[in-house]
Parts: sequence; structure tokens; C-alpha cells
Amino acid sequence: MSQALRFDPEEIQKFEAIAAEWWDPRGRFKPLHRINPIRLDYITRQVDLGQVAALDVGCGGGLLAEGMVSRGATVTGIDRSEKALGVARTHAAQSGVTVQYEASDAETWAEDHAAAYDIVTCLEVLEHVPDVEATVAACARMLKPDGLFFFATLNRTPKSYLMAILGAEYVLGWLPRGTHRYDKFIRPSELVAAMRHSGLEPRDLRGMSYRVLTDRFALSDDMDVNYLGFARNPA
Repeated sequence: MSQALRFDPEEIQKFEAIAAEWWDPRGRFKPLHRINPIRLDYITRQVDLGQVAALDVGCGGGLLAEGMVSRGATVTGIDRSEKALGVARTHAAQSGVTVQYEASDAETWAEDHAAAYDIVTCLEVLEHVPDVEATVAACARMLKPDGLFFFATLNRTPKSYLMAILGAEYVLGWLPRGTHRYDKFIRPSELVAAMRHSGLEPRDLRGMSYRVLTDRFALSDDMDVNYLGFARNPA
């Protein structure tokens, strides 16, 4: 696989343009700030982070990476956005948090880090990569036996188009217009097939829903828009 196919420069540029806002809870990454505690709690219900070496694929400015460190994990974060990594390193230094941040992608990092991690997280990233199956396979290769792969992404449904693109980008203005492409959204069945093809055992799928009346996000049984879950490496 050529280096160019391992990440999409246009997708990286979208996030480079707003990288300075990564740690502003009222900025363009406001939705991630709001769902990050939910994601972190979900992960910690499956595994004791005090005992793990974790890799955060597509770590951005380090929201999840720092959260996992706060729960005791040893964390490496990789991303192809140099600006995001700069923000992540600066915030970690200011916060007194130790995270290893590297400019890389899953496929490239996997070449030298096979079976290196207890958990690999890939949250809100798969809908931005050029080859979902290749990214999932790379994440699987980096897991130790019994290691866990955590994922979160967007379903490809009319409802997700209305809420994640028209609603979040055009009506509410939570994200810059053009952040997401509907054709790159991933149905759960497609992601499950990719995980199984990579030798992973899917263990859980949950929806993450925005509740308008309470203005809150919460886990749910509705996977029509956002969903997350995890799989196990049985090798």
C-alpha cells in the first residue's frame, strides 16, 4: 500500500485549519468535549486502564489520550496532523501529563508495533480514513492477545445525514461545514465485517444519541447516527 493511501490529505487539512481550538470546550470541538466523558467511561467499564498500554489512533489534540492517562494508562497518540500534535504536546506539558505523541497513521505505525498494545482506540476517525478495512486490520495487528479494539463512528443512514451533517454542521454550527462526507459514513454491518476479516471478535455495539430536550448525549440502543463499541483480539 502506498503512503498516500494511508491517510487523506484533504481530511487532515480540515482539522489543521481548526487545530488551535482543540481544547476550547466552546469551540469547533465542542461535541467531542461533550462526548469524551461518555467515551472514557465506556472504555473503563471494559478494562482497568491502570494496567494497560494504550494506542490512540487519530488522537488529534489529545482529549481522549489525556483522559486515559488520568485513569492510569500508558498512552501513545498518533495523528497525521502536525498542528494537532503540537497542540496536544503543549497541553500535555502544561497539564503535567505524559503522553507519547507521534506523527503517524495506523498502517504505518503497525509496521513496527505488532502486538504492542493492550488496547487500541480509534474514535471518530474511521469516517475520515481512505480505507476502513486497512485501518481496522492495522489496529488489530497492534493488539496483544486478548487486547481490545475500541471504535466510534457514524452510521450511513438518512437520519445521520440529517443530524450529523445538516444539523450539526449547517443548523447548529457545532462543526465546520464540510467536516463530514456522507459517503464515508460506515454501517455497523460493514464495520463488523471488517473487524471479523481482521481476526477480531466483535463484543459490543451501542448507540450514542443526542437528546434535544435535555441537550445531552447518552448511550442508547439507537445506532442510527453515532455508535461505538469494542472487539477482542483472540490471537
